[in-house]
This record gives sequence, structure tokens and C-alpha cells, in this order.
Amino acid sequence: MKLYCLSGHPTLPCNVLKFKSTTIMLDCGLDTTSVLNFLPLPLVHSPRLSKLPGWVSKDGTINLEKELKECAGRVFVDSQPELCLPERELLDLSTIDVILISNYHCMMALPYITEHTGFTGTVYATEPTLQIGRLLMEELVNFMERVPKAQSATCWKNKEIQRMLPSQLKEAVEVWTWKRCYSMQEVNSALSKVQLVGYSQKVELFGAVQVSPLSSGYSLGSSNWIIQSHHEKVAYVSGSSLLTTHPQPMDQSSLKNSDVLILTGLTQMPTANPDGMLGEFCSNLAMTIRAGGNVLVPCYSSGVIYDLLECLYQFIESANLGTTPFYFISPVANSSLEFSQIFAEWLCHNKQSKVYLPEPPFPHAELIQTNKLKHYPSIHGDFSSEFRQPCVVFTGHPSLRFGDVVHFMELWGKSSLNTIIFTEPDFSYLDALAPYQPLAMKCVYCPIDTRLNFHQVSKLLKEIQPLHVVCPEQYTQPPPSQSHRSDLMLELQPPPMSYRRCSVLSLPFRRRYERIHLLPELAKSLVPSEIKPGVSVATVSAVMQSKDNKHTLQSVPKPPPVAPSKKRKRVMEEPPEVLAPKPLLSGAVPLEAFLATLHKHGITEVKVEETPDGHILHLQAEDTLIQLEEDGTHIVCDNNEPLRTTLRDLVLRFLQKL
Repeated sequence: MKLYCLSGHPTLPCNVLKFKSTTIMLDCGLDTTSVLNFLPLPLVHSPRLSKLPGWVSKDGTINLEKELKECAGRVFVDSQPELCLPERELLDLSTIDVILISNYHCMMALPYITEHTGFTGTVYATEPTLQIGRLLMEELVNFMERVPKAQSATCWKNKEIQRMLPSQLKEAVEVWTWKRCYSMQEVNSALSKVQLVGYSQKVELFGAVQVSPLSSGYSLGSSNWIIQSHHEKVAYVSGSSLLTTHPQPMDQSSLKNSDVLILTGLTQMPTANPDGMLGEFCSNLAMTIRAGGNVLVPCYSSGVIYDLLECLYQFIESANLGTTPFYFISPVANSSLEFSQIFAEWLCHNKQSKVYLPEPPFPHAELIQTNKLKHYPSIHGDFSSEFRQPCVVFTGHPSLRFGDVVHFMELWGKSSLNTIIFTEPDFSYLDALAPYQPLAMKCVYCPIDTRLNFHQVSKLLKEIQPLHVVCPEQYTQPPPSQSHRSDLMLELQPPPMSYRRCSVLSLPFRRRYERIHLLPELAKSLVPSEIKPGVSVATVSAVMQSKDNKHTLQSVPKPPPVAPSKKRKRVMEEPPEVLAPKPLLSGAVPLEAFLATLHKHGITEVKVEETPDGHILHLQAEDTLIQLEEDGTHIVCDNNEPLRTTLRDLVLRFLQKL
């Protein structure tokens, strides 16, 4: 069993598991942190960005003024933002049989895999994962396509040149594999290969293994996966949460008794308490609005935003913010808010019960009805005529490189009354803000990450007790910025196996058993013999048929009667002769009783020598050796066949024939 790691990002994993003749891809996360190296894509012409000076190396030998721009001491690529794909050279991706998706954030690279590698398999995901994943892909495509850039920067990727660039671009990983965003046509084609599954539904793959999704408690429809055969079990735990938020709670019991547990997608903010961050978010928002400023919240169009809106719903009245307008701007804003209300069976019990009252499970429905929350596809059209300040705007993209958020950064960045509040943990807020410096607006960092932290994982692993744990190498050492914090890493016995991008691991257990079915007529013909109380054994002669990884024992076919014929047939056409099986022997030869039997038969001069495996009997007069061992008996006798036969018969008296 082998595991191939195709991604270096622990919360955006992409691994391939080879298990019992099947090749299974576990998630296909897209590392979007690469976009931080690019200049933002403004919706309207930005004089500030267009006047940024080009970059020239200090000694003047490298001039990339057209490709690289300098801003506040940092260097950015002036081109369409590019994304860091999973590794595609480590193994032939056309051999992948299935792709299992754990949540909608971990499927963003799907079109690159299904459309450009010769993939012909099936993708399995839950319905909310598919539908919300489609929205996130549609939003990403929309953000990129509505601000196209004519030029494409490639010279800076040259290895010799990249070595001379400033640190952030010099250290960028696999820049030649970075690609522009896919098209909507590729998205639709990729998602047409998805087959929907429900929690605990068992899906058989080629008769070899069964896969089954379990609720992971992190987001709508998010799953952990069980991959098992009759005798082996692998658990894949990715992006899980034990906190009580809007999704169904995590199913922990089904993860027990795993031979191998592959663990990814832990919290990116192990020291930040989500409840504390929500409180800080609300108080900073209220302070800014009371001072007459605007609040900008860069966010994804699904996920944490549902919890933020619910928190604000409870907070608005007590904080006297009832008249403040809240705007949610995204090409998929309407669909996202509606989807969250219709996936009732994927929600926690508390929210499910509201559907039967009937009440909308999420309070943002009421915020929309009372006009406190308004949603728009973009800043153009209705929004520009209805927009009033001070206000709170939720919009994307959290990287601040594309989407409507770029316009608000240019619009509000020069005033210290305004505040930007970061809630998504995927991007360094300092890197996100770098191309907007100098910036007057206040910045608040409240990352809300509900995924498992190291303390919760340690407790979970003690309860489910997998034999072996496999995880990204980042989890086996403290974060570089807090190297003294040994509590921010996985400390297990035995230590977990770790991997990094482009690793290939041989997982530490071997298949030892295979299930074989007996046909009823063959089972009827068996004659069990009791070899010790409660244990019976039967010998079987059969033909094994293997088809679709299922093995069946059938009775040996009787040879058809041969019709008399004068013509001589070829030897190859004769049916194989079926020989009756030799009887099997079981039991042990007791030394004292065997010596007494030899004595009765006139063999008196016997020298006994003890060995680690049993005894050697030397019959001195007959010049013969008898080896009595646990797993066999050997008679060494030269040119005396009658004696050898006699000794054999004496040994057989003490053994049972099956």
C-alpha cells in the first residue's frame, strides 16, 4: 500500500492512495496562496497601481520592468494571477480510478485533474460539497475573467532569473507548474463526473474495496472517508470540527479500529479560539460603525460567512446597529444564501428542527426580509444606486488580489475611520495588504478556523486508536514562529509517519488475508475432522475463480466421458487428470511413547539429542536418524527401504489423518 503526496499545503491536500489494485485520489486542493505574489486586479482603472515603478536588480543586470512592479519595498508580478497546482509528474494521473472529495474547499483543483490528465474515473462527493464547490469555482472564474490582462509574465519564472529575485519570489515553489484559472466550460465538464453520495453510504470499487463518507462537522456536506476491504481499514480525516456550528456533528465512532489513519486539514490557527475571534469581530465592527467608518470583510461566499451573519443577527439590536446596512457582494451571493437554507438534512439537529416549524434554519433569511442584509452580484448596477455609508461589506476574494474587494480597498484605504477585518485563515493578512501600502485604514485580524486543534486531535486519536497515523510534516514540529510550543504539534506513540510534497510513503501494514466464498455444493461435500476439542479441520480440493476482485471456490469439474474414436487427438485436448489429494497429517509424536514403541519392535539402542525445534533420535545399530520437530518428521535411512517403511508406519500411528 502506497501513499503519494501531491500537495505541500496541509489544509489543501491532494494525496493518492494505492490500495488493493485501486488508485484513489484523496481530495484535490488548489493552493491559492500563490496569488499573493501578483498585483491586484482592479475593477476600474487604478492610477496608483499603473504608476508603480518596474523592478530592476541592484546591479542592473536583470531588467523586468514590464513583468515585476515594486510597492512599499515588495515586488509583485504584473500579470493575471496564477494558481499552484497539485504535483502532476509524480505518477500517471490517468490511472486514477476515483477521487474522493472531503469538502468544497478541497475540490478547487478538480478541473485541472479531470480535464488535462486523461482521467476517466469517477468523483464522489456529497450534494452540498458539489453545489457549493460549483459556486466557489464559478466565483473564481468570474473574478478572473471580468478583469482580463493582455500580457502574461513568464521571464521571471526562469530558474536563473528567479534565483536573483527578492526573497518572496525567489522562495516560491514550483513556479513553472503555476497555471491561470480554468474556464466555466472546464468546470462544468469536471463536475459532470461527480457522483453524489450520502453519509454512511457504502460504495463498492471494482469489488476490491468499499468507500464510505462520514460527517466531519466542518462545513455543509463535509466528509471524512473510510476505505476498507474485508480485512483492512484506512480512515481519511480531513477538515474536521468538534465545535457546535451549523453542519452535522462529526461522526467519530466509525473511525475506530483503523489500520492506518491519514490526517490532514487541522486548524491553521491553533492559538486562536473561534468564539473569542467572533466576539472580537463584533466589537471591532461596532466601534468602527459608531465612529462613522465603514467595515470591509474579505471572505469566501460560503462557510464562515453563515456563522458571521448569525452572530451579527444576535448582536445588531444590542449594539444599536439596526439602521446600519450590511452588503454581501458576490457573483454567487444569492445562490449561496439560498443553498444554505435548503440543505436541511446536512445541518446540525437544532437547525434541522427549525425546518419543520417551519422557520428558515439560518437567521440571515430574516435579515434579508427586513432589508438589513442586501446581496448583489457585483458593485455595478443596483448596488451603486442603493449604496449608503457607513456600512458593512462582505465580499471576496480573501487574498485581496481579485474580486470586488479590490475596489473597496482602493475606495476606503485612505481613511483611518474605516476598518478591514480578516476572518479567513488561508492568507497572511500582512501579505494580502502589501500591494495597498501605505494604508490608512485600520486592520483587524480575527481568523476564525473551526477545524480540529492539536489538543482535540490528541484526544480523538486516544479514543479511536488507529494502529498507524500518517500526516503532513508540518504537524510533527512546532510552527517556525513559535518553535518553543511543543503543544502545537502531534506527539504520538508510535510517532506518526510524515510526508511532504512529492513524497511517496510505503504504508506500514501488509495485506495478509483475502476472503474466499465456497459454493454450497462444495461446502456440502466437506468432511470436518476434530483435531482438538472445539477445532475441526476439513481438506478441500477445488478450482478458484477470481472475477472483479471476488474469489470463489468451485467443485473440481469431472472430466467429460471420452467417446471412442479412431482419429488420434492432440495431447493438448485431453482434460487434465485430477489426482486424489494426499491425506494431511496433524498432531505431535510424543517422545516417551515413541521410544517405547521402538523398543517393542526390537530397536533398543537409541541415542536422543535435544534441538531447539524438537529431538533427533539416532538408531545406532541401524545407522538411521529420526528428526522429530514441531512442523515435520524426517527419517534419514540409507539403502534400507523395509526399515524406512516400518519406521514411517510407527510414526503414523501417533498422527491423525485428515
